[in-house]
Amino acid sequence: MKSGRYIGVMSGTSLDGVDVVLAAISPEMVAQQASYSHPIPMAIKQAVLDVCQGQPLTLSQLVQLDTRLGRLFAEAVTTLMQREGLGAEDITAIGCHGQTVWHEPQGEAPGTLQIGDNNQIAASTGVTVVGDFRRRDMALGGQGAPLVPAFHHALLMHATERRMVLNIGGIANLSLLLPGKPVGGYDTGPGNMLMDAWIWRQRGEAFDRDARWATSGQVIPALLQQMRAEPWFALPAPKSTGREHFNLGWIEKQLAVFPGIAPQDVQATLAELTVTTIADQILLSGGCDRLLVCGGGSRNPLLMQRLAAMLPGTEVSDTDKAGISGDDMEALAFAWLAFRTLSGLPGNLPSVTGARADTVLGAIYPANPRFQSTPRV
Repeated sequence: MKSGRYIGVMSGTSLDGVDVVLAAISPEMVAQQASYSHPIPMAIKQAVLDVCQGQPLTLSQLVQLDTRLGRLFAEAVTTLMQREGLGAEDITAIGCHGQTVWHEPQGEAPGTLQIGDNNQIAASTGVTVVGDFRRRDMALGGQGAPLVPAFHHALLMHATERRMVLNIGGIANLSLLLPGKPVGGYDTGPGNMLMDAWIWRQRGEAFDRDARWATSGQVIPALLQQMRAEPWFALPAPKSTGREHFNLGWIEKQLAVFPGIAPQDVQATLAELTVTTIADQILLSGGCDRLLVCGGGSRNPLLMQRLAAMLPGTEVSDTDKAGISGDDMEALAFAWLAFRTLSGLPGNLPSVTGARADTVLGAIYPANPRFQSTPRV
């Protein structure tokens, strides 16, 4: 087992920053020790959005973006290490998810692409990097997502309490931790993604802080009904999605049938879409005693209030109350997945992704030998 200190790096579909987490990890524990959120320059954010939404680009542009993201992730890791007074010899490995620019799990040739050159991170930090976590699962017929339910199961499973863990990032996904049943998990649809896209278009703001804009509007039932008729929502699990499906163009297509709706009412309706599509899936799965929420959406009071209202009898709280920061959950999960990879242990759950078998995930980018030494834990 490759116990030691690990760093997890996550840049999600919301593009609200590069989350970096330091943790001591062994087979018996995951102990978070520090965290840091590194800003994403607007030029890089816009370039990623362009790729995700199908804007044409040259191979040169894609390669340059891959390199820039790798350097950005390296900057984020280096900043955390400097703040904590750590050298390369103190870190066993970095688990870097990379930036998803396309995720297409269905079709004749399913695939997914996360960019952010891991060689840049290894060369800059002198620490071994584990990346490219999703494609081995897809090679075995899985969706390649979500991967975090395995981590939720390891840390948050309860012997008798029916629990679900809800991550509301750009996309919302559920982990089903139900005693006596295989772990389940899948994307439920948009989380913050559509709300963020709409407020950026209308007000130039990255997100709707404390849902102030959404709460100034009102839900438009006919628009909500039309949005909920999106065929993707009716697909059975396993299923996953991303910005290539749910984006600003998707909103504009919905609004073409409803011209003249006030922008704040659109925002309120998008928030309700997120909540209702999540609640639908929780109820279809038989409900739960406790819903633990993480991701940026756990800080949105409107989403949390509406979830509690739609799920009577369920305790709805953020994962902070269970001892894991809702802001750091995904980065911590990829630190743990790096530990699993270096230990030769599977990181996926076929009951979640639909893969034919469990498997060790990821590719390993070894540290430069001149940096190598025995890690201190």
